[in-house]
Amino acid sequence: MNRHGGQILVDHLKAQGVTRVFSVPGESFLAVLDGLHGSGIDNIVCRHEGGAAMMAEAHGKLTGAPGVAFVTRGPGATNAASGVHVARQDSTPLILFVGQIDTADRDREAFQEVDYRAFFGPLAKWVAEVDDIQRLPEYLSRAFHVAQSGRPGPVVLALPENMLSAQAVVPDIAPRAPVVNGVSAGQVAAVFDHLSAAKRPLVVVGGSVWSAQAAADLADFATRAGLPVAASFRRMDRIDNRHPHYVGDLGFGMNPHLAQMVRDADCLLVLGARLGDVSTDGYKLVPPQGAGKVLIHIHPDPDELGRVHRPDLGICAHVPTVVGALAQAATKMPHTADWVAQGRAAYLHWISPRPTPGAVQLEQVIAHLSEALPDDAIVTNGAGNYAAFLHRYFRARSFPGLLAPTSGSMGYGLPAAIAAKLHAPQRPVICLAGDGCFQMTGNEFSTARQHGAAVVVIICNNGQYGTIRMHQEKTYPGRVSGTALFNPDFAAVARAYGGHGEVVHQTKDFLPALARALDSGLPAVIELVLDPDALSPGLTVASAQALARG
Repeated sequence: MNRHGGQILVDHLKAQGVTRVFSVPGESFLAVLDGLHGSGIDNIVCRHEGGAAMMAEAHGKLTGAPGVAFVTRGPGATNAASGVHVARQDSTPLILFVGQIDTADRDREAFQEVDYRAFFGPLAKWVAEVDDIQRLPEYLSRAFHVAQSGRPGPVVLALPENMLSAQAVVPDIAPRAPVVNGVSAGQVAAVFDHLSAAKRPLVVVGGSVWSAQAAADLADFATRAGLPVAASFRRMDRIDNRHPHYVGDLGFGMNPHLAQMVRDADCLLVLGARLGDVSTDGYKLVPPQGAGKVLIHIHPDPDELGRVHRPDLGICAHVPTVVGALAQAATKMPHTADWVAQGRAAYLHWISPRPTPGAVQLEQVIAHLSEALPDDAIVTNGAGNYAAFLHRYFRARSFPGLLAPTSGSMGYGLPAAIAAKLHAPQRPVICLAGDGCFQMTGNEFSTARQHGAAVVVIICNNGQYGTIRMHQEKTYPGRVSGTALFNPDFAAVARAYGGHGEVVHQTKDFLPALARALDSGLPAVIELVLDPDALSPGLTVASAQALARG
């Protein structure tokens, strides 16, 4: 059948099982918009290309399949780069389609012309431009394969306007077939040979290739083998945090006892994580040159094994498959009971709320939130010191239950929450955002309202860019510069969009406000009025200045 390029592309998306895309429309891909008309694919129209790309990235996290976003050329594409960077560092499958100028105008610096191979090259796994409509199915097929192969990540395809509007009779390519990537009995036995010889083994779990079954298998493996489990940065939902063998997360401001456990461990079993700078405290806890411990590294991408840390045993495999095999073969490790108990006790002590200044105490709010939400709730956040309270005091339960950018991107929480609510409308979805973080993508509240995504956004308003203020006080105490914020009435803004909004001035008022927000059936904002002196858990302006002065 003779089809224009936009129809060929949409037919391929349908064959791949794509049911939802995120976009900001542009005249450069009108043929795609025409193909989407009546296609059955839900097109979520966003307010900013960065928000669209972040929603697509969050969709990829939730489903394990590539999230799909469409943006226009030039500023549309460059705006979307923030979401591509999140997908790169978070190892999330994502395909960004970018409208492009007519091929006849190339290399003349035409209106909104950008060399996307050069621009996105350092950010994406693969960047290409499709000049020939006859080859469009080939490029589309490769995009879906590359985004999901090995270490998943973002792919960018530029689509010239004249290619999309051209007509062709071209056969489709069948959807991506499953890739068999298992683990042998010998490899499983080798893992247990190292673990059984250790006195202080520690499991570190992370990465993006995960599932609810993998979370259950990991819990079973930890119980049967008697092993402590730590989550890498912002991967806390890989295991129910209430599990007696869970000992905390390796993030910013990590529990000193957990950091010491990593130092003292004589064997690390790393499941899917990359052991980046955050999880290793700047590579000091696990130096690349070796730290007198056995390293077992299991990762789906062979290029990650040995890229920074040399493993004593490296296994390139589908991590959930390996975890399932380990759970089935597990036997109790000797000498670990006290090691696990000490780690768990230290974790429980660490998450006991420490008081901070102000009438609204964020540590208590997070503790209340953790207790009040059902097990299937999804919590999202962007970046800022407020997130340190969340990661310290909130206990993640079911997978997927936590969507957060390991790249540290501000503004991520609201777009991610919208994507989560659209994907799982029956589950409560809570976004935690700072006042500065929310204002990066707050216009997507309109997207939530338009598409019926009844998310609840908890805005931590301390009138400043708190993380930068914290570092400022540590480095240049008392010399505040460039970190203060003027904020609107956030609750009134939510109501102006037709949502629910209210302000909390005292800790005791939070849970009733949360109940009202959830019951409203609307996108909602709960603004927490925080004391700007509370910089992070256990750190105030005064204590930061004292540390700076020695």
